[in-house]
Amino acid sequence: MDADYIIVGGGSAGSALAARLSENPQNRVLVLEAGRKDFKWDVFIHMPAALAFPIGSKFYDWKYESEPEPFMNNRRIYHARGKVLGGSSSINGMIFQRGNPLDYERWSRDQGMSNWDYAHCLPYFRKMENCLADPKNAFRGGSGPLKLERGPSKGPLFDAFFKATVDAGYPRTDDVNGYKQEGFARFDRNVYRGRRLSAARAYLYPAMKRKNLTVKTRAMVTRVLFEGQQAVGVEAVIKGKRVTLKSREVILCGGAINTPQILQLSGVGNENDLKSLGIPVVKNLPGVGANLQDHLEVYVQYKSLKPVTQQPSLKVWKRPFIGAMWLFLRKGPGATNHFEAGGFTRSNEDVEYPNLMFHFLPLAIRYDGTGPKGGHGYQVHVGPMYSDARGTVKIKSKDPLEHPALQFNYLSTDQDRREWIEAVQVARRILTQPAMAPFNGGETSPGSAVTTPEEILDWVRKDGETALHPSCTAKMGTDEMSVVDPETMKVHGVEGLRVCDASVFPYVTNGNIYAPVMMVAERAADLIQGKPTLPAEYTEFYRHAKRG
Repeated sequence: MDADYIIVGGGSAGSALAARLSENPQNRVLVLEAGRKDFKWDVFIHMPAALAFPIGSKFYDWKYESEPEPFMNNRRIYHARGKVLGGSSSINGMIFQRGNPLDYERWSRDQGMSNWDYAHCLPYFRKMENCLADPKNAFRGGSGPLKLERGPSKGPLFDAFFKATVDAGYPRTDDVNGYKQEGFARFDRNVYRGRRLSAARAYLYPAMKRKNLTVKTRAMVTRVLFEGQQAVGVEAVIKGKRVTLKSREVILCGGAINTPQILQLSGVGNENDLKSLGIPVVKNLPGVGANLQDHLEVYVQYKSLKPVTQQPSLKVWKRPFIGAMWLFLRKGPGATNHFEAGGFTRSNEDVEYPNLMFHFLPLAIRYDGTGPKGGHGYQVHVGPMYSDARGTVKIKSKDPLEHPALQFNYLSTDQDRREWIEAVQVARRILTQPAMAPFNGGETSPGSAVTTPEEILDWVRKDGETALHPSCTAKMGTDEMSVVDPETMKVHGVEGLRVCDASVFPYVTNGNIYAPVMMVAERAADLIQGKPTLPAEYTEFYRHAKRG
């Protein structure tokens, strides 16, 4: 065998899993990453404020697009995914949010998921963290590999925004990753000493000195190899050469798009779809590529009457000075990930816990780096957190280089449309409070002409973008649409094949998904090795008391 464990994907989950499995010197671990190295000198990866530059670049990004979305004016929605060591943790917004504890209570109510409640997940969140802002908090970790700074959120706009949230009737909270997620606060971020701390840098690089861990980049796995229903290795193209690699086990860590793609290319999936493409069926699992979930978001933008925003930092002529300040001092505009503050709230009394997420930025900018013409601006990102819309990931051919068809079905349900209307209304309620009046130069997006529910929905159809949280396409569970055993991470019905990434979520979590992915990887490392899992911590957390 070439390895005991072949890990397919050196992204977020793959980096953590490789580090943990290779702690045992008896485990020979091979990581195959289709992208390139995250070179130490690469400013676009390691400078936090440069996060917009890799998105859309073939050197960093898989550059996916959805199929025409039927409820979004048939628009194709662009989806960035990391094509580099560290995966999307090397190009994301560095926002660290666990989700709400009740997310995991919801997971535990799914079939076979009783050991994935919050009490069983909390020890692994704590294990992976080094929360620099509050390391002794009972909910937080103080010695893990993920060093977490808390955004400074300083300046008159942040002060006004926080006051406006309280005046609008929404509480503050000390820590959205602690006892109480509901409320507004400064956010944790995967930034350490002014530099992005990706999963590769936090987990993989410290482990690469071990003789039992090998990491290969530009190594694209094209399929899992089976003997009967036993996975025995993978077929891969490494630096242009097709090779076969044998292993005791294969662990797919490609994410919610690549993992179902590889499963389907390997003959594991919906048998009717596979047969129509001439792919021999190894195991009929209709849940592969089903249950796709994501977060859609919009930017509600305002013009600022005062020159107190970060808008001047976007000027091209300032980039050399910003770059030099960051390079030599790790300070200045280059050291921020922009998403320093925000919060979670409920848009109606029917929901048990927050269904909206907000990020506040003291500038107006899109993910592609473009801003409004002229002047200063600020914005909030907002969108529903647990939409009941469901989509699919399906390969189109046997060609592993052809992107699969992604159908998200955004805005396809009554619940989704209702919560989108409420989301924009809540954003406006906050941003038009008296505390914001000294800065409020008028709403520039969507603008004052957009007022009715249908006008709001029409704007979302035209302007909504993904928050880049695809998940749930190979879900854990025991029902007929489940793909992965929650107690072993094994793919149902075959041997020697496991999955560990965002695809195993049964439901998308309430917030950015990087932190939950890393928690799943930490817990999966114990399950895969047959080690006792960390003892459950039954710690009380905030629950909203419903009226009446």
